[in-house]
Amino acid sequence: MKQHLQDFIHYLKVDKMSANNTIQSYERDLNCFIRYANSIEVKDIANVDTDIIKSYLLYLEENDKSVATVTRNLASIKSFFRYLFTTDKIETNASAEISLKKVERKTPRVLTEDEIRLLLLQPDLDTNKGIRDKAMIELLYATGIRVSELITLNICDVNLKQGFIVCRENSKERRIPIGPSAIDAIELYIKNTRTDLLVDASEGVLFLNFNGKGLTRQGFWKILKKYVDKAGIDGDVTPHTLRHSFANHLLKHGASLKSVQQMLGHVDINTTQLYLEIDR
Repeated sequence: MKQHLQDFIHYLKVDKMSANNTIQSYERDLNCFIRYANSIEVKDIANVDTDIIKSYLLYLEENDKSVATVTRNLASIKSFFRYLFTTDKIETNASAEISLKKVERKTPRVLTEDEIRLLLLQPDLDTNKGIRDKAMIELLYATGIRVSELITLNICDVNLKQGFIVCRENSKERRIPIGPSAIDAIELYIKNTRTDLLVDASEGVLFLNFNGKGLTRQGFWKILKKYVDKAGIDGDVTPHTLRHSFANHLLKHGASLKSVQQMLGHVDINTTQLYLEIDR
């Protein structure tokens, strides 16, 4: 993909004679998109489809990027793919069906507390997979962390005795309390399942797949979707829906806006304020 990006940048400089600021913006946006594609094991531009582009836009939203930033990124992607298509470097333009007009900040979807309870009943605790999956879902809902933080969480970041986890991002860290239900689920996973999944004793990632490695973002999305379908919960439920639900339920039960902002890691408290406007 990097070579295609270099060709596109050359095209902008030489053929279109675009301004330097415009070129730098395209290059920055597209490098971020390529890193995301690589993180979900998509290395060839020909394998990028509409769903992958949409999942990237959702990823940006989940990381609290503004509507303007998401829209600009989509515009960069659409220009890139239009260039690749018109120069016969790809057979289909995966971005063609995605409209810039559809990128807007929506009111976050949240699950009811009954739906959360139903979802948590779905994993089979007689299996290693079920024990692991229950622990992951419990932890997401108990802390409101992002799926990117969940899959990179190390076992040393979890303090079950004192009841908190530590999330680190961009040289910052935040300590988030976890309740008894999540503690019990994680303790069961660590004692009974993680040792069975572990291949390399030096592996520090908390949640492992059946190859003894850390899970991918896409891998967890598939796991969650299976349980959502099994529970019969309607609508589009993503890992970020659990983050939304965590915030909404805390605020509904009287938690302060400031404390929820700190747990979520929001820079702007207005982003957290949005969860007060949801009535479920």
